[in-house]
Amino acid sequence: MSSHKFDVTKLNKLNNPERIKDFPLDFILGKLQNNEFNVIIDLGAGTGFFSIPFASRFKACKIYACDISVTMIDWMKDNVVPTHSNIIPLKMEENNVPLHSEMADLLFMVNLHHELDNPEQILKESYRVLKSKGSIAISDWRKEVSERGPSIDIRYESEEVEVQLKTAGFKNIRIFKDFPNNFLIIAEK
Repeated sequence: MSSHKFDVTKLNKLNNPERIKDFPLDFILGKLQNNEFNVIIDLGAGTGFFSIPFASRFKACKIYACDISVTMIDWMKDNVVPTHSNIIPLKMEENNVPLHSEMADLLFMVNLHHELDNPEQILKESYRVLKSKGSIAISDWRKEVSERGPSIDIRYESEEVEVQLKTAGFKNIRIFKDFPNNFLIIAEK
C-alpha cells in the first residue's frame, strides 16, 4: 500500500459535513443522463459518507460501499448499515471489485483518484462492473494549491483523468469545474 493512502486513524475527518460540498448529490444527479438506479457502487467509500445521501434518496437501490480498509468496512457495518439497510459494505482490493460484471448503473469515487497506485487498472475494473450505458462519476482534488487536501504532487489534472477514462473504454466524457477544490468528471460505458 502506498504512503498516499488515507490514514484510517483519521476516520472521523471523513464525516465532516462540509465534505458534501465536494460532491453535492443534486448537482451530480443533474449532470447524469440517467437517474434510475438499481445498483450503485461507491468506490473508496471510507465511512460511507457519500453513500448515505444516495441510500436516502434511492431507498430501493442497493449501494455497494467498497473500500480496501477492513477498519472502514467494520465502521460502516456498525455505524451506517443499522440506519441504511440498502448500503452493503464490501471489502475490495486495490484493483479488484468483487462484484459481477455489468451489474451497476452508477459507480462513483470521491477524493480517491489521487490515492490510486494504478488508476488505469481500477478504471478498467469500473468499466467491467458497469452496465451498458452505466455512468461513472469521479470527483477529486484539483491540481492546485489549496488549504486542505493531499499534496499537490499526487493530484491529477482533470484532463489526465479524461485520458485514463478514454483508455479504459469510457465515452461521452464531461468535465465540470464548478467547485473551488474539486473537479467532477462524468463518463458513460
